[in-house]
Amino acid sequence: MPRAAAKKAFVDTLCRENPEYAEVLALFSELYAAIEGREGETGLTVTLPESQVTERLSGGVPLVSFDAIAVDREKAMAFIGTVIDVMQRVGNDGGESLERLREALADGKADIPALLRGCLARERRAILETALAVRIDPGLLEFALHTPLRTALEQAAEGVDPARFAGWDRHVCPVCGSPAAMAELVGEEGERHLSCSTCFSRWTFNQPACPFCGNDDPEKLTYFTTGDSPHRVDVCLACTQYIKTRMSPSGSAEVPPELDDLATVLLDLLAAQEGYRRGR
Repeated sequence: MPRAAAKKAFVDTLCRENPEYAEVLALFSELYAAIEGREGETGLTVTLPESQVTERLSGGVPLVSFDAIAVDREKAMAFIGTVIDVMQRVGNDGGESLERLREALADGKADIPALLRGCLARERRAILETALAVRIDPGLLEFALHTPLRTALEQAAEGVDPARFAGWDRHVCPVCGSPAAMAELVGEEGERHLSCSTCFSRWTFNQPACPFCGNDDPEKLTYFTTGDSPHRVDVCLACTQYIKTRMSPSGSAEVPPELDDLATVLLDLLAAQEGYRRGR
């Protein structure tokens, strides 16, 4: 997968070709520029299992749990500080709540390991409690913490042979256990692949069901498209969650999931207008 420099180049090209994206994606362009060459400085060390990999995956257990992630607090604070700098410079928050977050991290009032664990496990209690104490929007807090987590896990996931995922039929990532962010229908038969929202690993998920709640009632599964885009939005009416899907009849498009997600941000806005929410 491309490192920060390649991601920035993709976003910048996307914005030049689609000026309507510029304001929405400015944050990502600045963020990739800020962390370029520093992907190994997150302060997070991810340890992949050296044995029983097949046994874990066949038993439905992802390879990485938070206990396998060592946190160097000082290094993590420095990396998160860089993310906060970008958010203050480019975001619309005004910077005051982000400065409060920076101070809370520095004096230990915000527990970095607990927050990272909450982000990875989708356990929002620590996130919400800290957001309330700091008086910051939970979404901003999650973005600041998720950035180093994604960066570290993406690098770790690159060391896992995707062939090991054969037989994995769960809706969560076989590497880190996060939910899917994107889907792709590959080939004429439309084999369904999912990609992780955190480490961006890909795996096959051919079940005709919602990848979030498991609903398989065809009358409650629908989708919508826009123009001649190669993407559609798959919606589950049972849980009102959706996933963006790339249609690739000639074979996998090999578009990095994180960038494919950014390139289709307008579909997220359309889905939100219809009252749907991204799957978790």
